[in-house]
Amino acid sequence: MRFFAPFCIPFIIGTAFLFAALAVKWGSWLYHLPRADKKLIGRNFFTLATPKAIWEVIRESLLHARIWRVNSLLGYMHTSLAFGWFLLILVGWIETTAYVGLRWVPLQGHVFFKYFAASAHLGHKPVFDFLMDLLLLFVLSGVAWAVAKRIVHRFMGMRRTTRHIVWDKLALSVLWFIFPIRLIAESITCAVHGGGGFLTGSIGTWLAGWVPRSTLYALYEPAWWVYSICLGLFFIAMPFSRYMHIFTEIPLIFLRQYKLRSGKKITSYDNFQVEACSRCGICIDPCQIQTDLGVNDIQSTYFLRDRRYHRLELSVLNNCFMCGRCEQVCPVGINLNTLRQNSRDKMRNVPNEKRYEYFTSVPVEKNSAQSKIGYFTGCMTHLTPGMKQAMERIFTATGESVWWADREGGVCCGRPLLLSGETDSARKMIDFNTRLIRESGITTLVTSCAICLKVFRDEYHLTGVELLHHSEYIERLLVKGSLKPARANDESFTYHDPCELGRGCGIYDAPRAVIASVGVLVEPEQTREMSLCCGSSLANTVIDDGQQLRVSRSAVDTLTATGAKTIVTACPLCKKALARGTSHNIRVKDLAEIVAERL
Repeated sequence: MRFFAPFCIPFIIGTAFLFAALAVKWGSWLYHLPRADKKLIGRNFFTLATPKAIWEVIRESLLHARIWRVNSLLGYMHTSLAFGWFLLILVGWIETTAYVGLRWVPLQGHVFFKYFAASAHLGHKPVFDFLMDLLLLFVLSGVAWAVAKRIVHRFMGMRRTTRHIVWDKLALSVLWFIFPIRLIAESITCAVHGGGGFLTGSIGTWLAGWVPRSTLYALYEPAWWVYSICLGLFFIAMPFSRYMHIFTEIPLIFLRQYKLRSGKKITSYDNFQVEACSRCGICIDPCQIQTDLGVNDIQSTYFLRDRRYHRLELSVLNNCFMCGRCEQVCPVGINLNTLRQNSRDKMRNVPNEKRYEYFTSVPVEKNSAQSKIGYFTGCMTHLTPGMKQAMERIFTATGESVWWADREGGVCCGRPLLLSGETDSARKMIDFNTRLIRESGITTLVTSCAICLKVFRDEYHLTGVELLHHSEYIERLLVKGSLKPARANDESFTYHDPCELGRGCGIYDAPRAVIASVGVLVEPEQTREMSLCCGSSLANTVIDDGQQLRVSRSAVDTLTATGAKTIVTACPLCKKALARGTSHNIRVKDLAEIVAERL
């Protein structure tokens, strides 16, 4: 059997172009990886990381488990298209092999096997006809869901969907036609030659009953031409469109298993993350800049799109809280905040050479008592004196000797500069503070600021020094019995998870345990991993004060819907922001304050 016909040419050209584009992109990105990343690949390739990556590819690239967890309707749509198409290819290859044996068959022979073996009569053919029709129906159901998503996205549980560029629209339009055209081509083939499964065979029999045979013959070849052209166009558009994610997510999964990560500076590895974004739009609805302010062109899907096509503007880059809500729901697991941060580092244009020469004149309190516990107040806690006073009272109540790193003021932790992309300047601050803390001789450092804690854990190298948020420290004191606050069973509190503490540091339980020791905790609707941002994130340098207040009030509305009269948070910035958005009959307190009040 000769596995070639002229209509195969568009498919062959498209396939060759796609594989060439993949070779160029992947080859270039891998070649330009930092040497340290290449060593990680070599070190982890022949380990359990590789089978783990293979399993993750099956679980995520084909079955889309993460999307199922976020939205089951979208999960079915993606699974039917990805896994269904994969099974069509796999079962089609098995069918071809069952017919011709193990001899080599060109790719188009497998893809267009129904055409080349239209008149074949084999014992196992009905079985394959049934399986292939079942799989085609499975994929067609996914196409129907995809069309519904674009037309009536709320039916799919999405308030907004992504606005696409020209290449996306071209690839999407062609994708919608590929499988319906395949159904038509195979059904006409069945009408001409007979056979087929329950779907194509039934439609073929119906066509043969009322369409003249001369017309069927006239449509036979053109139908396969259209199918081949659709495939060819899709493959040509794919490297330039969002559908590049279909292939890029696979190497990304392997590289992540080999422990490659994006960092503060842009590297070649970032390309795998940026082009693995499918622009599915799942990240749009959780964005409070969209829901509260109505701004719908700065979300992560658009940031990644603009970065990919080298048209990223500061208005898109800097208009983000970097709260992590979008990263929490991203089905690909892209490190969105890190990519946005290193983009800011690249695009900054403010000279920093002489901005922090005052370091040497910062007042430093010596650890004369040789305390093992240190406390880093932080800029925002200094600006929220009630929190500082509450911690002083707690330290006094426990009788512990505490060294204050910045009782009268000091150097910023560096996190705000990192969020703005000023990584070199931030490093100066971090180095200064690192020397200060090491020279103090403490073994535990406590901070009330979630922003400070995040940078301490991620950027500081303080081996031998335990880093604790004050919620963890207070919980530890409660467990030891060093603190015994009075509990009010008739007072309820609702808790706001700060972005940097919850999603940033993974601390959710300690604050709740502390609140439970002094009263009744009532959870808001959006909590823990999906807690709302307070609206005053230091990462956003675009929105104005009035817009910050609108976001804050929206978060307060969600918190006060619980009926609690006291909002508790565990971050000085969140406390100030939420307090601005509350009415007079609602209190906003820090965790330390509600404990200190009951000592």
